[in-house]
Amino acid sequence: MLAVLIDFWHLHTPIFSILLPAFAAFSLILVGYPSLDSNQHTHRLRTSRIVGLAATALGFILALNLLLQADQGVIKSYYLGEWAAPFGIALVLDRLSALMILLTYALALPVLWYASGGWDQKGRYFHALFQFQLMGLCGAFLTGDLFNLFVFFEILLLASYVLLLHGQGRIRFRMGVHYVVLNLTASAIFLIGLALVYGSVGSLNMADVARLLPTLNPDQFAMAQAAGMILLVVFAIKAAIVPLSFWLPNTYAAASPPVMALFAIMTKVGVYSILRVNGTVFAAASISASQQLMSWLLPIAMLSSLIGAIGALAAHTMRRLVSYMLLSSVGTILIGIALPSVAAWSAALFYLIHSTLVVAAFYLLVEWISYQRSAVEDTLHPTIAVQQPVLLGICSMVVMMMMVGLPPFSGFLGKIMLLQSAAELPGTFWIFLTVLLVSFIGLITMARMGIIVFWQVEPPNDVVQSQYLLPDRVTPHRLPLAFFILLAMLLLLMVFAAPIRQYTAATARQLQDAPAYQKAVLQYDASNQPISRRPFDPSYLPYTKNTGTTATIDDLEQQPIIQDPALVEQAQQIEQPTANTATSVLDIPASSAKDPTQKQNNHQNPSTAPELPKQVISEIKPARTADAP
Repeated sequence: MLAVLIDFWHLHTPIFSILLPAFAAFSLILVGYPSLDSNQHTHRLRTSRIVGLAATALGFILALNLLLQADQGVIKSYYLGEWAAPFGIALVLDRLSALMILLTYALALPVLWYASGGWDQKGRYFHALFQFQLMGLCGAFLTGDLFNLFVFFEILLLASYVLLLHGQGRIRFRMGVHYVVLNLTASAIFLIGLALVYGSVGSLNMADVARLLPTLNPDQFAMAQAAGMILLVVFAIKAAIVPLSFWLPNTYAAASPPVMALFAIMTKVGVYSILRVNGTVFAAASISASQQLMSWLLPIAMLSSLIGAIGALAAHTMRRLVSYMLLSSVGTILIGIALPSVAAWSAALFYLIHSTLVVAAFYLLVEWISYQRSAVEDTLHPTIAVQQPVLLGICSMVVMMMMVGLPPFSGFLGKIMLLQSAAELPGTFWIFLTVLLVSFIGLITMARMGIIVFWQVEPPNDVVQSQYLLPDRVTPHRLPLAFFILLAMLLLLMVFAAPIRQYTAATARQLQDAPAYQKAVLQYDASNQPISRRPFDPSYLPYTKNTGTTATIDDLEQQPIIQDPALVEQAQQIEQPTANTATSVLDIPASSAKDPTQKQNNHQNPSTAPELPKQVISEIKPARTADAP
């Protein structure tokens, strides 16, 4: 019995990471939260917090289990409804997806703990929306289908629309409108790109698209590459890459502190999609496609990193400063992704982990500092001294060093790995110059912030003394624990940099092994040919229904195929039906090959034509039109 349960667990583990937050979200909606008055509904608020934290903690444990399974090096496919790819929806668990899910829950758990200290009362259904956000993130990281990626994008975006407005306020509403309009536009462009991919390739399964791209004729291949570039634009909007990044600083700065910290992972969804779709599907089709991606992505990534650093230097609030540093870190990650080498991708993934955690920790630290700076809050303007100068000064110095990339912290290690991987690749000088210049500008930015916050202080007046220098305005409830958990993760990333780098290197090698990915996702017939798009053929239909590890084969597969030349020739002579003749391949009786009179009658009255034996259909090769893929 125990062995059966273990097998069931291992078989269905991928879908659990999506179902868990989905069921938790629906349960939280049933719990309800009809009023912002916590005094009237304390029991509902308490239940929502317990369910939300329990579901997130279970999700973190599940993410650890996924990582352990993926670390074995086996790519695991899960077919929803047991319909095999590319006909059904496939979830694919590999090293990259497991890493991103674990990073999501490692960030979500402390952030939700902090939000449960009071921020969740400032709007309705916060915990349900939080779980929907996790559902969309996990689904986007696990899916192996381009259209399903779009669906999970919409789920996480719908949740983010409401979370961005959580806490209300005119500024949040204005930034929320911009955010919604921009992402709806990106979603429309996403659908256009998917339509072009399907029209030129004939499939939307990532493994199947990667397999079919090299087989296309030049015109179709050019159309598919154009579709890939359209998808790159969509993912660039999600990742906030220059020139599509100017929406992010104001939008993120307007969000509530827990939402800001959670949104540190949102830009990484765009980065992940660029790596997964453009890096391993379209760029892997040919050398020219890979060079085209590098020629576009590398200069844009360097420019994004530089503009983000300059924006942080000019920021007038600490929230905008951190948001611009987030943009700069995304550009640094994409520099590694643009380089076609295992070492560069490994460095990019290592720095992605660092960037997500340090940005979230920085957002929480800014909230902590702002809480003690009177009405000035996070504005970079001299005001009264913070009430915990030593503690906050040390925390700020550590986080700033991590953010800039100073030794011995993980940011420095990630940048060193990136520079080492770029040493023998084209554009080495410009990559070195960009990374070092961004680090130097970031160092000046952090020094400016530290001087204004901790050195340029003013004595408090009577109003400040009575309203802000109070014991209950020293530390936001539950924030220190959440911050120190994130800080501990960053220190662990530094201490265990070697094994983590080994994992990211193995992840990069797995990503660049396209045949292994295709072998794990697609099903193969008796002749070891991948079952993919083709004219309808009942003899292949049993293969599309997957049960366990092999495809089901019914009695039809065991029967010899009728190879009557007369029947095959007769079926091949049938062209497209006209207005007067609705006859199709399936409308011709098997006996008509021996009875010319019956054949003529069939054309005169097609509605009375019996069905052709389906064993013959596998021998029929329908005429392909000029625009068919």
